[in-house]
Amino acid sequence: MYTMDNQNNNYPWEIKDVEPQLAEELMSFFTGELTGFVQVGPKKYFLPHKFRQEASNIYNMPLRSNDIFVASYPRSGTTWTQELVWMVANDLDYEKSDAIPLTERYPFLEFSVYVHPLMKQRFIEENKHSEHKLKLLELVTGPGTQQLARIRSQRFIKTHLPMSLLPPKVLETSRVVYVARDPRDVVVSFYHLNRLIRTQGYVGDFKTYWNYFIRDLHHWTPYFEHLKEAWEKRNHPRLLFLFYEELCKDLPAAIRRVAAFLGKDFSEDEIAKLRDHLSIDNFKKNKSVNYDVMKELGILIPGEQGFIRKGKAGGWRDYFDEEMTAQADRWIADNLRNTDFRFPHLV
Repeated sequence: MYTMDNQNNNYPWEIKDVEPQLAEELMSFFTGELTGFVQVGPKKYFLPHKFRQEASNIYNMPLRSNDIFVASYPRSGTTWTQELVWMVANDLDYEKSDAIPLTERYPFLEFSVYVHPLMKQRFIEENKHSEHKLKLLELVTGPGTQQLARIRSQRFIKTHLPMSLLPPKVLETSRVVYVARDPRDVVVSFYHLNRLIRTQGYVGDFKTYWNYFIRDLHHWTPYFEHLKEAWEKRNHPRLLFLFYEELCKDLPAAIRRVAAFLGKDFSEDEIAKLRDHLSIDNFKKNKSVNYDVMKELGILIPGEQGFIRKGKAGGWRDYFDEEMTAQADRWIADNLRNTDFRFPHLV
């Protein structure tokens, strides 16, 4: 029996261990996880085993009225949206943006659960010659709730958790900007990130990866449940729902929406300058947003594609064969049936 009901813990979800044989199979492909995985709540959100340790801390995290969460399923335009939101909220402070890496401006709420203790020990051993790097490592891999508790200024919080796994009063107290993207582009981008980052260390081929993704056997899945939870709240005054495809098509319009959501007003010249700052070409060259700290600490694998990749919509066509394309069409149609959700490019 692999079920734990967590009745003695201060959170409402049931957390179940993934069956050992399946966990072993998955760990042979995702080499950064060394214990196993769990499925959380009625929708069975798929997370590393270490989530058990942080579940209560996240659920019961004290919120502040000026907290801003940027939430998404991974590789949906999160980093792009983070910089956009931060710049708008901070009145276009380019100097500060350039000086402070995005990883420091936005603690990653649940990243620590993706850093297995044995992996962390390897990172410590590899960086032990530098006190500076060890401090950076602790900053990056320590529990997000602890990092956030130490911040005295306005907090900007990155998360890939679905709405149902965030603190229950998040929309009563704070604000959330959620960004969604075509799952076919998401899975291509996330495949490359899983190959790039040692905490996941994926070693299989793309088709194998895709099949785990659509079977909800990959981090933060099920994808469509994740998306639908935010979509259902899209009219809430404290949640702004964005599409990656809209950012690609009309970035100035997206800037205006974010500005209105945060109570800011900028001139056309200011919007044009921010659009240039956020352009993919400039983003790729921006060390502040490119997770250089992860590279410095050896958490990224040399030779793989960079953290900021092509930044375009529709690139999935370079990866999907006819069988996968038909499979994706059915999967998307099945999951959107009886909903009013549509990706902008599919309308």
